[in-house]
Amino acid sequence: MTHYRSNLADIRFNLFEVLRVQDYYGSGPFAGVDHSTAIQVLTEVDRLATSEFAASFEEGDRVKLRLDNGEVHLPPGVRKSLDAVYEGGWDLVSLPAELGGTAAAPSLLAMLQELLVGANPAIYFYLVGPTIFKVLYQEGTAEQIERFVHPALARRWGATMVLTEPDAGSDVGAGVTRAELVEGDRYHLNGVKRFITAGEEDYHENILHVVLARPTGAGPGTKGLSLFIVPKYMVNPDGSPGARNGVVATKLEEKMGIHASSTCELTFGLEQPCVGFLVGNRHDGIRQMFEIIKNARLTIGIKSAATLSTAYLNALEFAKARVQGPDLAKIADRNSPRVRIIDHPDVRRLLITQKAHAEGMRALVAYIGWAQDQNLLQPEEPYWAKLVDLLLPLVKGYCSEKGYELLSQALQVLGGSGFIQDYPIEQYIRDAKIDTLYEGTTGIQALDLFFRKIARDQGATLTRLTEEIREFAKAGGAQDPLNSERELLGVCLEDLQGQVGAMVGDLGEAAASPPAMYRVGLHTNSLLEGVAELVIGWLLLRHAELAQAKLSGTGDQAFYEGKIASARFFARTVLPKAGLRRRLAEGEDAALMTMSEAAF
Repeated sequence: MTHYRSNLADIRFNLFEVLRVQDYYGSGPFAGVDHSTAIQVLTEVDRLATSEFAASFEEGDRVKLRLDNGEVHLPPGVRKSLDAVYEGGWDLVSLPAELGGTAAAPSLLAMLQELLVGANPAIYFYLVGPTIFKVLYQEGTAEQIERFVHPALARRWGATMVLTEPDAGSDVGAGVTRAELVEGDRYHLNGVKRFITAGEEDYHENILHVVLARPTGAGPGTKGLSLFIVPKYMVNPDGSPGARNGVVATKLEEKMGIHASSTCELTFGLEQPCVGFLVGNRHDGIRQMFEIIKNARLTIGIKSAATLSTAYLNALEFAKARVQGPDLAKIADRNSPRVRIIDHPDVRRLLITQKAHAEGMRALVAYIGWAQDQNLLQPEEPYWAKLVDLLLPLVKGYCSEKGYELLSQALQVLGGSGFIQDYPIEQYIRDAKIDTLYEGTTGIQALDLFFRKIARDQGATLTRLTEEIREFAKAGGAQDPLNSERELLGVCLEDLQGQVGAMVGDLGEAAASPPAMYRVGLHTNSLLEGVAELVIGWLLLRHAELAQAKLSGTGDQAFYEGKIASARFFARTVLPKAGLRRRLAEGEDAALMTMSEAAF
C-alpha cells in the first residue's frame, strides 16, 4: 500500500449528492462524459493515484535530481509513475474534444486533479503541459497551433510557465528579460529566469517554455511585457524536435521539499541565440499569461487541500491502531486498561479539526468547479465568471495557509513517530510549505481579493453570494437540528460584512489621506480568511442538512454522521472568529506602521 489515502466517498458526495452534477453531465458542453462515465473515470483515476502514481512519492523525495550538461535526470520510479498517466491517456482528460480531450466538466476535473496531485504533488507538475497547450491553442495563431500545439499534444511534450526573475519576484512588471525582433513572430530572448517549475528534465522529448519578456522599445511595468513560446528544441516541419535552442538550465535549486520537481534557473541567449515566438503575434503578455496563472493557482489550492486530506486519513488510521494510556474518565483507576489514542479527548479534537477543514476545503474546490460548470452552461450570465474570480484567491490562499497549519496537527497525532520518515506526514509538511509562496503569496491573494474582486466590483459579486448564504442561515426553524449552527453562520456573515465595511471606509478615506491605506493592508489577509471560512461554513452546513435527511435511511450512516459532526464543529469553533476580525478592523489605528524600524 502506498502513502496516499484518498477520499472517494466524499468526492462522490460533493459531486453527485450535493451539487447534483449528474443533472447536466453528458449534455451540452459536457456531452463527452455523462454520469456513469464520470463514476468510472473517478474509480480508475483513484486506482491509478493510490497505486502506480503514488508509488514514487518517497523515491522522488530521497533520490536527488542531478543537473548534468544542462539536463536534469529524473529517477526511474518517477518516470514509471509518469508513464502510467500517459499510457492511460489521462494527460488529455482536461482538453476540449477538438484537441483529443473528453469535454469533461471542470467540477469533475477538479476532483480528478485532487486524486493525482494529492498522491504525488512533486511530479504532478510534469503533467501540466496540456493545460498550457490549451491556452496556446486559444491565444496562438493558426500557424503556431500547427507548429507547436499539435506536435506537443501528439508527442506528449512538457511545458513551463516562466515569469520570475532574480530581481523581480512577485513584482512581475519589474522583469528585464529582453526580446529583440528578428522577423515576423520570431524574436531573440536574453535574460535569466529563476524558480521555474519543471524547467529542465529528461522525461519529455521536448519542452515548450512560455516566457514573459519585454520587447525592445516596450514601456515599463506589466503592460510592456509580451508572451513568447520558447522551445527547448526547435521544431522540425514534421513536428519532431530539431536543433537545441539557446535556453539552458544554469542552476538546479536545492529546496525544502517537492524534491522530485526540478526547479531551475533558466538562462536565455547565453552561448547561442534563444529563439522565441510571439504568442498570437500580439503584445498582450500579462493577460495571456494570467490564463495560465489562474489554472496554476487553482491547482495549488487543490494540492494543499488534497495533502491535508491524506495527512488526516493517515493520522486517523494511526489513531485507531496506536494503544497508549488509560481512558481519561478512568484515569484514577491504576489498573484501567490502555486504550487506543483515538479515545483520548485531545486526539479527537485534533482529528475533528483536520476532518472538518479537509472536507470544507474539498467542498470549496468542488463549488468553484461547479461555478466553472455554470459559466460554460450559461455564458450569457456574467455572475458565474465573477464568482469563479472571487473564489479563486480563497482556494489558493486559504487552502494553502490553513492546510499547511493543520498538517502539524496531523503529525501531532502520531507523536514522535510523525517526525520520522517511516510515515509520510513529515514529507507532506516539507512539500506543502511552497503552496503559500508560489503563484502569488497569500498576501498577494488577499490584496487581489479585496482590491480587485470586492472593491473594484463594488461588492456586487460578494453581495450576491452572501445573500444566498443569508437565506440559508435564516431557513431553519425551532425544530431544525442545525438551527444553532445556522444562527452562528448568520452572525459570522454580519461580522464579515462589518469588517468589509470598515475596510471600505478606510479605502475611501485614503483618497484624501493616503496613510489610511495602511489600515486596509493590515487586514486583507484576515479578510481572505474570513470570507473563506464563511463560504466553507455555509458549504459544510449544506452538507449537514443533506446528511441529516439521510440519517436512518439507506447509505453509509457513519459517513453521514461524520458530515454533520464536521459542520457542527466548524460552525462552533471556527465561525465565531469573525467577530474578533471585525473588532480589530474597526479599531485599527495603523500604529504598527509608525513603529521605528529599529524597534523591530
